[in-house]
Amino acid sequence: MAGRRGNNPDNPSATGSGERPAESLLPADFALEDLYGAFAAHGAQDEDLDDAAVLVPPVRLPSEQELTAEALAVPMIGYALKLARWAAPHRVVDEFGDLTEDDREPAARLLGLWPAAEAAEGAEEAADGAEDEPGSRFEDAEEAVVEAMRAWSLACDLDLVEIGTTAAGEHVAIPGPDLEPAEQGDPETVLELWLTAAGIVRELAAEADSLPEEGDGEEAEDDGSPQAEEAAQARLAEVEEARDAAAELLDEALQVLYETTAFAEPGGETVPLGVLAALLVVPEGEEPSEELLGDITDVMVSLDPMLGDLAELGLLEYHPIDPELFDEEDEAAASFAGDEPLDDEESARFGLVRLTPLGVYAVRQWLLEDGYDAPLVGELAQGDAAELLSAVAEATNVLPEEEIREWLKGREALPAARELLAAARGTDPYAPLRRLLCGIAVEELGEPAHPAVREVLDDPELGGAARAWLAAAGVADVPAPERTMALWTVVDTFAAHLLDSGGDAGTLRELIAGLPVTDNPASYFGELWRVDHPNTPDVLEAVGELHLDRQVAKEARKAAFKARSRN
Repeated sequence: MAGRRGNNPDNPSATGSGERPAESLLPADFALEDLYGAFAAHGAQDEDLDDAAVLVPPVRLPSEQELTAEALAVPMIGYALKLARWAAPHRVVDEFGDLTEDDREPAARLLGLWPAAEAAEGAEEAADGAEDEPGSRFEDAEEAVVEAMRAWSLACDLDLVEIGTTAAGEHVAIPGPDLEPAEQGDPETVLELWLTAAGIVRELAAEADSLPEEGDGEEAEDDGSPQAEEAAQARLAEVEEARDAAAELLDEALQVLYETTAFAEPGGETVPLGVLAALLVVPEGEEPSEELLGDITDVMVSLDPMLGDLAELGLLEYHPIDPELFDEEDEAAASFAGDEPLDDEESARFGLVRLTPLGVYAVRQWLLEDGYDAPLVGELAQGDAAELLSAVAEATNVLPEEEIREWLKGREALPAARELLAAARGTDPYAPLRRLLCGIAVEELGEPAHPAVREVLDDPELGGAARAWLAAAGVADVPAPERTMALWTVVDTFAAHLLDSGGDAGTLRELIAGLPVTDNPASYFGELWRVDHPNTPDVLEAVGELHLDRQVAKEARKAAFKARSRN
């Protein structure tokens, strides 16, 4: 799965689509805030969402057993398993490995797909053990057979059945070696089968979207001439290009959904299709123009059938675009384009999509296969406190609070706090960040951890931070730190944020603004450069570079020079 491409203003359409139905009532016809205003209160249009979407953040996954149960509950997987067992000990197939004409109706009956009226009439005539079972019956027998053939094809693709030829030249199918462990619910087998099926559906969805619609241009007559061959090659190249574009668009959409799921609050993972399309189309930092709203519509229309295909296999929960939107004209436009934003029900008509736990599992596996770092929440919380703080401090792709909460689960507060405080000591480059993370953990533990915090009030490395933690928790009898300890804590805290922010100027300026610089910055920095902390020069240089007051910045730079000269 490729990483998300950057939005290119010079490329007006992500799908290459040109025309839209003139009567189509999609985002091109309305203001974006009108279309999706109903979801804004739910956080679906968080202004920071697109910034977060360039990451591959840690995600949570259910246990393998839970994922296995979800995979086995997917109807098409159940159909494939049932047909593979039905093939035992062997079943005659045609030269392509497909079911013979005589077996197609019994297969549809076996899966419970045969129309109800005809099923009742033919129940006594069912052959080869293909007794009708309850299922999602089709109204049309032909559709039931097509669905059964799709299930058989999937069983073959997954090697749940194997095709061979007898000595007599007869083509037969037999159950494959994965059938029995899959039926028994072996997690490794089931998840591998489901992931393979998901990859097949993902590929086929993109291919189907790239096929030209009927009536799109006249087919050139293939008379064997060089011109006809050249025209055929050109058409094939166009289809391949369209397939690649559709596959890229689908992959980008899945990655955005993955990232959105990682950052969403529980229950807030659902994304309006228009918002998803906007994240794919609108360049970062820009407002959607009328032209871009048209491109959003094109992407929505392109994604709609592909997402529907993936939903069938349990990758997504998808509410498709209401087809009536393409038929409604002035009356609907007037109701949608008014001053009042659409409510949830009306907005849902434009499509809603949510990545399921199985979908998160699949996208993560594809990202890992492509060499991306796609961590799981809790991966860094398996060792002791020292391993936790070191791993989180040094990780480049982590949700610190989530890792800390995972580590604290099931631990007694007081011993955990003591272990964390001991692990936070040190003068190595990551020590300030470990102390910052320790503070987060202490805050998470709350009052039961306070006795351990009091034990380090006089610790030269932890004392200042410990006093601040207790004061922030509302503890009244916390003694103020001595001047030396207070200044050391200022440097240590700033050094931690310097590491944590990666040098982000905006974040650091907010921190710098809170420095207790008096009307005499020379005096303040005259004290600060003497602080015996390994990061003192770096902290003073950052203040000198980023402080908005020129006089303060100048004194900080002078102090940084003195600090480095001393070292």
